[in-house]
Amino acid sequence: MTADGVTVEYAVHFARGRHGQRELQPGDPPPETDPDAGTVPRLARLMALAIRFDGLVRRGEVADFAEIAALGHVTRARVSQIVNLLNLAPDIQEAILFHEPVRGERDAVAERQVRAIAA
Repeated sequence: MTADGVTVEYAVHFARGRHGQRELQPGDPPPETDPDAGTVPRLARLMALAIRFDGLVRRGEVADFAEIAALGHVTRARVSQIVNLLNLAPDIQEAILFHEPVRGERDAVAERQVRAIAA
């Protein structure tokens, strides 16, 4: 309370900031996520990334996959590995993209296992 009897209230919460430090944020905290919901499989994220890379090149937003590698600070070989996922049959791509979330420590299918098939 201030000297003139006025009280000011704000909704605030703590969130993780840069380098894991706690920061005071305005507003209500974001809703809690369900820990049992799981995470998107890594292979599905890589498949989506391959589709995104292909779209960028087709639309001419980047010159080629080498430019994507340079922009992403990865090797051209790694970008090729990711883009090679597009060589899979469309039904396999769909199965990868819509695979159920991972609830354990490891994905059911590793990218390395699919790499030999996709090349």
